[in-house]
Amino acid sequence: MSDEQLALLYADGNNKAFDILLSRVQNKLFSYIFCMVKNEEMANDLFQETFIKAIMKLRDGKYKDQGKFLFWVTRIAHNVIIDHFRDMKNSHVVDAPKENDLGNIRGDSVLETDRESTLVNEQVMKDVRQLMEALPEVQREVVYMRYYQEMSFKEIAEATGVSINTSLGRMRYALINLRKLSREHSIELQLA
Repeated sequence: MSDEQLALLYADGNNKAFDILLSRVQNKLFSYIFCMVKNEEMANDLFQETFIKAIMKLRDGKYKDQGKFLFWVTRIAHNVIIDHFRDMKNSHVVDAPKENDLGNIRGDSVLETDRESTLVNEQVMKDVRQLMEALPEVQREVVYMRYYQEMSFKEIAEATGVSINTSLGRMRYALINLRKLSREHSIELQLA
């Protein structure tokens, strides 16, 4: 039986069909989720949430045999991951203390300062990219992986085929060289 047929059987009340379906797709789906969040505990939680949502949709008759079941459940997982990151972002809101009255700040000054900060940050990032071009390739690679791809040093070591200590050392020398180059060219590398 195909995954799609098993999904429809489960929707009709056949629990055994779901067990078979789960065993077929769980490794691929978990790998996808883990690849997105890079945290095993979080991936397990999101995997469970994905299947709870899939079960509810199947029971509500919201699954139609229009294509691959794996793609359908992967789309659910994608939405669960997006919701998770959105919730994490929103949970970092800080309330101002009562004595901090922000009502007397004029909107124009805030917008002006914000635009200025944005321009400063854009220039700093442009300067960093130019300075990175002057680094030796192995140092440039580590900086790119760490700051632009947000990889851990363990992941960098695995991707480049070196030890963690070597990747840490390359980063250390890259930062030393970036500081030296920024002093030589009188470039300020502080974000606003």
